[in-house]
Amino acid sequence: MVERKSGMIALADIRQTLRGLYFGSSRKAVSFQILRFVIDVGILVFFIAGPSMKNEAWHAAINAIVAAIIVLELAASALVAPNLKKWVLRPMTWIDLAILATFVVPAFFSNLFLRVLRIWSLSKSNLFTLALRKSGYRQMEDTLRAVIDLTVFLFLVSSFVYTMFYANGFDGYIQALYFTVATVTTTGFGDITLPGNLGKLTSIVAMIIGVSLFVRLAQAIVRPHKVNFSCPQCGLSRHETDAVHCKACGHVLNIPDDGE
Repeated sequence: MVERKSGMIALADIRQTLRGLYFGSSRKAVSFQILRFVIDVGILVFFIAGPSMKNEAWHAAINAIVAAIIVLELAASALVAPNLKKWVLRPMTWIDLAILATFVVPAFFSNLFLRVLRIWSLSKSNLFTLALRKSGYRQMEDTLRAVIDLTVFLFLVSSFVYTMFYANGFDGYIQALYFTVATVTTTGFGDITLPGNLGKLTSIVAMIIGVSLFVRLAQAIVRPHKVNFSCPQCGLSRHETDAVHCKACGHVLNIPDDGE
């Protein structure tokens, strides 16, 4: 009984330490978040460059290291989550599990197609918001997130096209990316087209979603910047940067201004 209690205390200490590192703003926490960000960028570069490195002798070793890192990140994120249900319902949890499946059973999962979803995690990092705040570009957060969402979509469709129609090295990926950009921007030069009904459906989906993402990006550029701050009374979360009262219910707001 004593051993079980001491084990629970140790787990609680680990959870508290991890939460401080993941969500804190101390020098140690920021250093840890920077390290995570650098590792995520490195993993992303490895995923995107994967088609040209499959025949390298060290490719399998890096694959194993990346898989181990993702397992550790999943375990850590489960520990820092407020409760297990929220962790299970978190989109990034399912993305990481899908990516992990590409290492365990690569024959049944498209490696590149799923792995590029890691780009999305970079924009959700605390470090992303913290860096914008410290550099004085917090007002560009919505625009940058719209750019990242569009970039994620471009690489996601490119990876799907590469996996389903090309899959022949780096040149094939460049062709897939070229087709995706031409399709999403509705330029459609016609020099590269996808065969069959699957190709036509891919083009249709890419154009519809791509245009909506471009519209969202345009809105983020021209729309006045708003801050995310939940009104204590009605819960409205988007307000003008200098708002004193909630525009929905009139409740007095106390929006932090980061010392500006």
